[in-house]
Amino acid sequence: MNTAALRVHVEAALASRFPAPFALRPREVETVSAGISEIDSLAGGLPRGGLTEILGAPCSGRTSFLLALLATLTARAEFCALVDARDALDPHSAEAAGVELRRLLWVRCRDIEQALRATDLLLQGGGFGLVALDLSDIPAQTVRRVPLNAWFRFRRGVENTPTVLILLEQEPSAKTCASLVLRVTAEAAHWSAKEGSSVRHAHTRLLRGMQIHAELLRSRLAHPAETASSARFSVGTRLAGTAEILSGIRAARERIGKVKEPKP
Repeated sequence: MNTAALRVHVEAALASRFPAPFALRPREVETVSAGISEIDSLAGGLPRGGLTEILGAPCSGRTSFLLALLATLTARAEFCALVDARDALDPHSAEAAGVELRRLLWVRCRDIEQALRATDLLLQGGGFGLVALDLSDIPAQTVRRVPLNAWFRFRRGVENTPTVLILLEQEPSAKTCASLVLRVTAEAAHWSAKEGSSVRHAHTRLLRGMQIHAELLRSRLAHPAETASSARFSVGTRLAGTAEILSGIRAARERIGKVKEPKP
């Protein structure tokens, strides 16, 4: 009996119990807004119960993407967890971007092993609207050494849950475990210098924002096909803590001025 005849025989035997045993049934996937309208239009949102990879080189806009997402979910009274593999988050900038810190669990790690264990525990515990694993500052060679079964474990841990799992890194590593893969690239920087003004030294200007190019590399979501596979959006920098820094500088100068010279 050839394969086609065997399939017909099996379908006939199971017809009373399963109308179409070999047919793929589309599964409705709930998505959430990324906090950036251009990303929502491009990818249809970020999937709950799935793994999303955000790729990009240093200073490519990954952190801005993450802060926009955290601000959106914490504003909806959802609790989020950020596993920071290199303890690189600036909470002042996060708060300035709109993140409600009282709804954010910040797990500060020293290395990738701690970060992977913490993510596993968070997914097993559940109860979070978002779990973000930030490996942005981990070398790509180190991330590539993570065994593939670790990503399968994460995908299984988040399936059929309302949790959005985000992986931020430089190069893709989750392979087929990822439901959505986006790459972000910084294109143009916006500086504080006024148009037409002459600035002699670059360090006298402040970065006000930049234009980001986002590319959709892979998606398993049932999103209507778009003619474009990429989008552009602008993000502004949050100069959080500037007043505190200036105040600290003034206080240090005052202390230095009060130091008396030693007597001969």
